[in-house]
Amino acid sequence: MRYFIGLILIGLAYLLFWPIPVEPIAYEPPETQGFTGDFAENNALDRLDLISLPGGEIGPEDIAVLPDGSIYTTSLSGVLYRIDGAEPVEIDQLGGRPLGLKPGPDGALYIADSFRGLMLWSGPGTLEPVVSDINGAPVIYANQLDVAQDGTVYFSNSSDRFDPETMGGTKPTSVMTIWEQSNAGYVAKHSPDGTTEKIAEGFVYTNGVALSPEEDFLLIAETGRARVHKLWLNGPKAGQQEVLLDNLPGYPDNIEAQGDGTYWMAFASPRVPAEALMPYPFLRKIIWRLGPTVRPAAIHRGMMVQFDGDGTILQTLQDPDGRLGITTGGKIAGDQFYVMTLDSPWFGRMPVAQMP
Repeated sequence: MRYFIGLILIGLAYLLFWPIPVEPIAYEPPETQGFTGDFAENNALDRLDLISLPGGEIGPEDIAVLPDGSIYTTSLSGVLYRIDGAEPVEIDQLGGRPLGLKPGPDGALYIADSFRGLMLWSGPGTLEPVVSDINGAPVIYANQLDVAQDGTVYFSNSSDRFDPETMGGTKPTSVMTIWEQSNAGYVAKHSPDGTTEKIAEGFVYTNGVALSPEEDFLLIAETGRARVHKLWLNGPKAGQQEVLLDNLPGYPDNIEAQGDGTYWMAFASPRVPAEALMPYPFLRKIIWRLGPTVRPAAIHRGMMVQFDGDGTILQTLQDPDGRLGITTGGKIAGDQFYVMTLDSPWFGRMPVAQMP
């Protein structure tokens, strides 16, 4: 009997006091309205063809369209592919964990690498670092980026708390960051003169960023609070920040400017039921100690949202059965619509003529 009592006490001590990396912060999330109204359920993404990466690779997170019309993506292991043909073609081995991709004015490819910071690629074997630290503090979780016409690069850093390279990768680290609710994410600007500075801070898992066509504002997805911000870069509101989309039914990921004043954004997952525990930090610590099987996880239910710079929802395209996996972004490129994924072995593609 004493043996069993001892085991129970040891178990309780573990659940109550064992040190863990997350320090949850109390948060009262607004009640989600779910997939209603502008977000009413549909099956439009069923029309996508699934294009597999060769060699068993997974994780085509983002898409980049170069000035010559060629289209690129990367994989979880850092392979760079050209994907505008019938099948993806391997172009280079980058390593790291590339996330956001965007060409600069000269056609070179900027890469937000979650392990190494901001990188630049201009051809096979040319990968070089651009920003690995800001004022001596390492950039440990670069996520997405956009590039202005003058070569200024705006990029998100999802968290200054957890390093995905040393803590199991971007997927588990994103769960840790959102479960904790620490506002350690930021957006930075790298100028053509070589200087880099933070321009917006205090986000719970900063994710997608996208410039307006006039480059007068930057959109910022805050995944951990299910909302999108608008940061004014110039004009009478320069420096001001406002919430453009709030209480979304899913967690926003990458934002891609279409170039016509509209944007495509993916939901990585619907809002999860575990949000009900956000006001209770101590209980969240106990749940974390119970292990991965009971921790919150993304729900496979793909969704792409098109909206404009005023926050008007123009359309939603959905995959309620989760066929795609975790959707991370996408856009129209040429005569095709692409939808990218976090850790699936494929991305989705369909002719624009077949879109709703």
